[in-house]
Amino acid sequence: MRPVPPELLRQMDLQGPRYTSYPTADRFVEAFGEVEHIQALAQRRTGLGCALPLSLYVHLPFCESLCYYCACNKIITKHPERAQDYLRYLGRELELHMNHLGQGQVLSQLHLGGGTPTFLSDSQLHELMDQVRRHFSLLPGGEFSVEVDPRTVTPQRLARLAELGFNRLSLGVQDFDAAVQRAVHRIQPAEQVFELVQAARELGFESVNVDLIYGLPQQSPESFDRTLEQVNALRPDRVALYAYAHLPARFKPQRRIAVSQLPSPEAKLEMLARSLNAFDAAGYVYVGMDHFALPGDALAVARRQGRLHRNFQGYSTQPDCDLIALGVSAIGRVGPTYSQNAKTMAEYVDRLDQGRLPIVRGLALSRDDLIRRSVIMALMCQGQLQFEALETAFLIDFHTYFAPQLQALSVLQAQGLVQVSQTGIEVTELGWYFVRAVAMVFDRYLQTDRDRSRFSKII
Repeated sequence: MRPVPPELLRQMDLQGPRYTSYPTADRFVEAFGEVEHIQALAQRRTGLGCALPLSLYVHLPFCESLCYYCACNKIITKHPERAQDYLRYLGRELELHMNHLGQGQVLSQLHLGGGTPTFLSDSQLHELMDQVRRHFSLLPGGEFSVEVDPRTVTPQRLARLAELGFNRLSLGVQDFDAAVQRAVHRIQPAEQVFELVQAARELGFESVNVDLIYGLPQQSPESFDRTLEQVNALRPDRVALYAYAHLPARFKPQRRIAVSQLPSPEAKLEMLARSLNAFDAAGYVYVGMDHFALPGDALAVARRQGRLHRNFQGYSTQPDCDLIALGVSAIGRVGPTYSQNAKTMAEYVDRLDQGRLPIVRGLALSRDDLIRRSVIMALMCQGQLQFEALETAFLIDFHTYFAPQLQALSVLQAQGLVQVSQTGIEVTELGWYFVRAVAMVFDRYLQTDRDRSRFSKII
């Protein structure tokens, strides 16, 4: 791996979208609602897409305690019966979807996110999976993943998850340092995580991911080095390394974090640089967009073979497909449309009580959106784009259509991040660390909107 120059890290200390979709969710409009989503479902049912597998995302918002850094849509509660009521409404929402989709759809990807999915009891998770299997046919070899809070599971609970059909786990660790854990109100001993990862391996889970965050209160480059050493000793199959974005005006829990305890911007960049070096030295492959994987992991193999895909859950080995999203605030995709559910429990429940899908906003993509989505996803997943393929698919002349963007790329080319030829664009090995910056060049919405404070840092 080529070392990343510190001066380039400083230059690229910018804010921008993560491009789990294009256009990004902040572009959704209330003019797109239930009626438009039902039309998209009907078009899938009667079109060529009906034979293709589906992806399913279920948002489970409940947490027993509040993590101060959290920017997710969650509900803090000690009452497990709330999850039981929520399961009933998830069942209603699923039924409404299947009325328009038709029963027996093949499911190649399932992800339970949150919140804390493992807030649900074993019996509640069993009930949820029974609902899923009643409506879908799970594809052998598919990706079936669940986010796990190590504080809410034991090796015995992991065995139950395996029995339910889950083959991938994502554990929220963030940092092993005790002072950092106290500062963010998330105490979980390293021994607990090591025990769970060992149990997951013995149970045959295909991939175990660990989430880390740098830039949290009480962190320093030296303290984070110790966490990196522990993670490399743990040796999960995948690591997701995120930069903490302190946005207390948008996310109320972050107001409990003392700004004086946050590391300086220079210290954050130092943590990132050391992390890149540490994971490289430990033999991890940089998959892209904050993600690392062991060379034998399916994600690293897909990266090498040019088979990466990207959806609302991030990078995936599964082919791009329609996504049905269930639960509060969940975002889905059907054909050339995106949709998002109500963000509050009250509105979500009220719409379902009326027999309506709880969709409150979304977007029908224009031809320009589809063209630019193809460009952005090709760059972010394959690291290259051949002009001829896009010209044939959309009947455009790339050099004419994207003349301003090609001019803007000259700056990134001078920095060694891309190579632009007459036939295509290729992201360099160094540029792969800044692929979001490359993608941002082609974001039409971003070029007319200079306020990027709602986005996370691109590195």
